[in-house]
Amino acid sequence: MSVGKNLQFLRKMKDLTQEELAEKLAVSRQTVSKWELEFSLS
Repeated sequence: MSVGKNLQFLRKMKDLTQEELAEKLAVSRQTVSKWELEFSLS
């Protein structure tokens, strides 16, 4: 499983949206989305 897919899986397990996770990490929702997508492509 790629890092991006793993991040997405764990986020969904905790029932968090990208927005909620972004708030917890003090980053933008777009950053979380980018992480999930880019890490999946590598």
